[in-house]
Amino acid sequence: MKQPDIVIADHLVKRYGSRLALRGVSFSIAEGEIIGLLGPNGSGKSTILRILTGYLPPSGGAIRVGGHDAWEHPLEIRRYVGYVPEDAPLYDVMRVGEFLRFMAEIKGVPADGISAAVASVCSKLDLWGVVKVTIGKLSRGYRQRVALAQALLNNPPLLVLDEPTNALDAYQVIGVRELIRGLAGKQTVIVASHVLTEIERLATRVMILRDGELLTADAMAERSEVPRLRLRIAGPLDAVLAMLRETDGVIRANAAAETDQNATGPHDFVAELRHPGVTEDVVRAVVSHGFGLLGLAEEKADLERVFLDLTQRATQAAAA
Repeated sequence: MKQPDIVIADHLVKRYGSRLALRGVSFSIAEGEIIGLLGPNGSGKSTILRILTGYLPPSGGAIRVGGHDAWEHPLEIRRYVGYVPEDAPLYDVMRVGEFLRFMAEIKGVPADGISAAVASVCSKLDLWGVVKVTIGKLSRGYRQRVALAQALLNNPPLLVLDEPTNALDAYQVIGVRELIRGLAGKQTVIVASHVLTEIERLATRVMILRDGELLTADAMAERSEVPRLRLRIAGPLDAVLAMLRETDGVIRANAAAETDQNATGPHDFVAELRHPGVTEDVVRAVVSHGFGLLGLAEEKADLERVFLDLTQRATQAAAA
């Protein structure tokens, strides 16, 4: 049974002067999902989060969170949402414990529950060792953990995290990842990042943005089950491509995205096959044409491949 939607975005548009940062973005998020918002820098991720949390008005369209319009009812939204912006501002003159108690009061945590709320987030984020330290003296990693802690104080139904593992060491990244995973099904989480591996490990569903456009609301549903080969072949690029495309059972073949088409080679190629048995035919064709086969591997349908396919198609469409 599908859970009710907690976030509904309807044709969101945002302009910064003459620059169009969001271009009619629509999506919905159900209760309990962990959503990864993925895209390169400048794709519109942070803009969506700022509109969603009531900090920024849309230029067009609307977004509703928990039944409330995010811009018309900002106070309701801020009680409903725990938000950690990128480079979250903190009060440097306050001690960690003081700051967390102060934030708990602002978020409406009952007076008799503040100590328990602060203790809970300090345990989750390993802050007991710095609870009496002035925030201005903390390392960037500890500052990020304090920002995460304040977002969790009132146990919000929706947690919004913009680059939450910035400046954390490997051990801390694993801790934050496990914390977010532990919220699955209990709270709804939106995590924005440009790091594919982090999103892939965290999210139950991935949305991909590019240049203010939503390329997909479910990246992994976009992956093809068609067998694909990644080949490294020594030979003239055009001639190798022609050979691959003429081989029976090869649906399509292209130079890999990272291949320098002006280089003398060898080159990397990706070929889609009608079925796995075509691999032997490809190998025979390479050898019979006198090219050197330097590498051959089945390419998995992971998030990186889906991301590259979608962004390449979008780039080609924009150029056309």
